[in-house]
Amino acid sequence: MSLWGATVITNLLSAIPWLGKSLVESISIKELFLILIIMFIINIYLNKMTYSKIFNLKKRIYMLFYKLLNYLNNLILLDTIGIVSPHAYKKGRKAMINKNKFLTIPSSFLAMLVGLIDGDGYISATKTPKGYIRVNLIISLDIRDLPLLEYIKSILVIGNINTYPKVKEKNTCKLVINSTDLKEIFFPLLIHHKLFFLTDTRQKQYDKAMFLFKNNINLYSEIPTSIPSVNPKLNSAEDYINLPFFNNWIVGFTIAEGSFIIKSNNDGCFQLRQRLHLLLFQAFKLKFQTNRKIGLDHGLYNQFSVSSKADIQKVINFFSYSGHHPLLGYQLIRYENWLSDLRISKRYADLIYPINK
Repeated sequence: MSLWGATVITNLLSAIPWLGKSLVESISIKELFLILIIMFIINIYLNKMTYSKIFNLKKRIYMLFYKLLNYLNNLILLDTIGIVSPHAYKKGRKAMINKNKFLTIPSSFLAMLVGLIDGDGYISATKTPKGYIRVNLIISLDIRDLPLLEYIKSILVIGNINTYPKVKEKNTCKLVINSTDLKEIFFPLLIHHKLFFLTDTRQKQYDKAMFLFKNNINLYSEIPTSIPSVNPKLNSAEDYINLPFFNNWIVGFTIAEGSFIIKSNNDGCFQLRQRLHLLLFQAFKLKFQTNRKIGLDHGLYNQFSVSSKADIQKVINFFSYSGHHPLLGYQLIRYENWLSDLRISKRYADLIYPINK
């Protein structure tokens, strides 16, 4: 009985979140023998107890185990990057007690969001009037995507949304995440899920922000001219393809930089366009299995563009049938309108389309 009791107890330890499996695997023969002796003593002790006393003992053990699980659940897995100033908790803001609730945010959503930020976001490190550094992550979209920013904020539960009427002849809206939330929540989430930015510009901005946070640099004059990179080195298009989050990243990047259009000759076309980044755009070719050449626009932008029947079917399969994070916001409306136009085209009539809802 003691032998089986020891076996049950050691197996029970494996149910402890995060630590259990490693704990069981680390138990040596001596430790197992010690557990066996303890179980033998407990077995003798229980034989001398009345049923009511055994019941009360079990109740105490269950309560102790419940408290242990509750304690483990409240262990902070998201480490704060750098130091958060006490002034950050003024104006009604409360310190984070349990950041584990943010771990329930799906990694597919976060990967999509990283792609969106790579396209239509930026990480700024600006100088305040008193010479300090203000770091913000900003997603800037057309006002038509205000519901999209509201949705993103509802998932992240951080950031503030501002609208800017008629900025450069276009209404815009922005989601701004401040340095405290970047240190405590957003950047630790990216690290936890092994997510990172893929465009050169965003990587450099992320490197700079992380360097400032980790080294607790607060004065703008103390920013060094050379900052080391913390991003993994990707040397080929295949390296991008092999990233576990690349597909969901493409969805977010498409929301920001993609176009679903019908040309003047009634050809359907899917395009992705951004500043020069040849390896990344070669990865798009591999992902959509096409031989189309990467375009060069004014020597400043790469453009990935497909319009053949076979390529258009691959695009539809990717966004409608592959189980990736769905398109969102105004880009989703454009995609659905694009599909409607393709359905009535003789050239694309025999393609496989998602069922209309």
